[in-house]
Amino acid sequence: MNIRINHIKKGAIMERTFGEAVKHRRTYYSITNQSPISDEEIECIVNTAVRNVPSAFNSQTTRVVLLLGESHKKLWQIVKDTLKKIVPEEAFVKTEEKIDHSFACGYGTVLFFEDQLIVKELQKAFPAYQDKFPEWSFQTSGMHQFVIWTMLEDVGLGVSLQHYNPLIDDEVRRTWHLPEHWHLIAEMPFGTPVQGPGEKEYLPLEDRVKIFR
Repeated sequence: MNIRINHIKKGAIMERTFGEAVKHRRTYYSITNQSPISDEEIECIVNTAVRNVPSAFNSQTTRVVLLLGESHKKLWQIVKDTLKKIVPEEAFVKTEEKIDHSFACGYGTVLFFEDQLIVKELQKAFPAYQDKFPEWSFQTSGMHQFVIWTMLEDVGLGVSLQHYNPLIDDEVRRTWHLPEHWHLIAEMPFGTPVQGPGEKEYLPLEDRVKIFR
């Protein structure tokens, strides 16, 4: 793979191939509320992914919300307020600690939604595939998540992917005045990493990949 990706870290410009960037992508839980790149560059990453990631039937169902500054903090307060109502008090202490020290402490959060209005329109237009469009919609979201995750990490940010939906869906839509037909899929907090990712175990490739000639 000879695709080159600009990598900016600690003032130095480096380059990774696409394959190198994919291998480098990991989950970071120790992050700070700083960023090695500007807000405009973060927006550019999001816009590049949303414009270029493919979707079934070119449906373009993915919707992305970028939360920075106070909006980022507000999201994780919503998460805590929501969980506090349903998590036992003694267990909530650890829950709050995890949110504060792994997600809320970051620089921003990317929210991934899927537009159910488009999904339903496609189901009506192509009834032979109606049971597949929700599945393809999730696949499209997953590709957007992976691309944005990889690109954010490639510029020096630490990233993780969280799923507090559907518990927070209604409050998130109310807070940022989002359409009811936007279905929340995942939350992606990010910030400058202060600690490396944990160890990762890999299953043997021969158990996961089959090649026939």
